[in-house]
Amino acid sequence: MFIVLVAQVVPKLSFSTSNSPTSELDADMSHQKFIKTIAPYAQKMHRRYGILPSITIAQAILESDWGTSQLSKSYNNYFGIKGTIYQTTKEMKTQEFVNGKWITVTARFRVYNNWQDSVKDHTLLFVNGTNWNRNQYQSVLQAKNYKAAAQALYTAGYATDPDYPEKLINLIQTYQLQKYDQN
Repeated sequence: MFIVLVAQVVPKLSFSTSNSPTSELDADMSHQKFIKTIAPYAQKMHRRYGILPSITIAQAILESDWGTSQLSKSYNNYFGIKGTIYQTTKEMKTQEFVNGKWITVTARFRVYNNWQDSVKDHTLLFVNGTNWNRNQYQSVLQAKNYKAAAQALYTAGYATDPDYPEKLINLIQTYQLQKYDQN
């Protein structure tokens, strides 16, 4: 007797149960490893440029799905930073929240040599602003705590998701990322 299994490839497919203590422990260990890897560099960027490490780490977690997204694994882009230069970007589909609904769009995303270059470029985006508004992220730089910085990101137009600030704050609180803000 032969059994034929047919599987459809679905992004983020997991064959483990969410109630499995082993899978939860493995996930927690990989999450802690991700945080411990990126935190020192986020703190270095904070000392040099003033961006709160908790915000950098939470954005990297959220935007790259803990470093497991195709954009982060293949192109070292942990923040979904877009670009326009053909030679240094890759075209990919993404979700944007437009006129009250989620839509799929195709956009060009920057390609980096390593994750550190991605973190530095992310930091410099806040410091230097955009081509159309050099002061676009000044409120993020001036924020004294992660809650104000998370809200400032959304207000400044960094993300289209209306729940973006709440998602960042929840990540920071769940993983106590604010401790990295105390250099």
